[in-house]
Amino acid sequence: MPLSETATLRRRTLLSAFAATAITAAPFFSAAPAYARGAGDVRRLKFYSGRTGENIDVIYWIDGSYIPESMAEINHFFRDWRNNAVHEIDTRTLDLLTATHNILQVSEPYMLLSGYRSPQTNAMLRARSRNVAQNSLHLRGQAADVRLRSRSVAQIAQAAISCNAGGVGRYSGSNFVHMDCGAVRNWGR
Repeated sequence: MPLSETATLRRRTLLSAFAATAITAAPFFSAAPAYARGAGDVRRLKFYSGRTGENIDVIYWIDGSYIPESMAEINHFFRDWRNNAVHEIDTRTLDLLTATHNILQVSEPYMLLSGYRSPQTNAMLRARSRNVAQNSLHLRGQAADVRLRSRSVAQIAQAAISCNAGGVGRYSGSNFVHMDCGAVRNWGR
């Protein structure tokens, strides 16, 4: 077979494989919530913690599947830093964080202020502030409080709200945004 026919055959094979992949993936993406589609085909999180000094830069989702090792790393990073209690973080919250980061078109990592909170930590914070919910979604690993140096609270919140995927709270006085995978709602200024 001449070289040009071989190259044409390879190209046809490659295009056929690509078309089959696109058709196979189409049902997943069409059924996925809009915010999850906005999170991308490869989902990556970049965070740092001013509390622990730790950084994380991890791909946690590829080709429709969450990566267990990455999820374990995220769960540890999002732990209650006061007592090192680890809890499974809800992937819907991670996808909302990722989609928001992508909408903002930033490369800097989020600063994580609060991820999972143990009941003891939540009770202690609740005793100090009326802004801490008794049944906070932080207790279930379904919320995160974050900030970005290059974006305002209003910009981060607006990007998260546009995902229409959960709760978004603006805490301008404390310079952070709360995101969770609960009911769609927003509050604060």
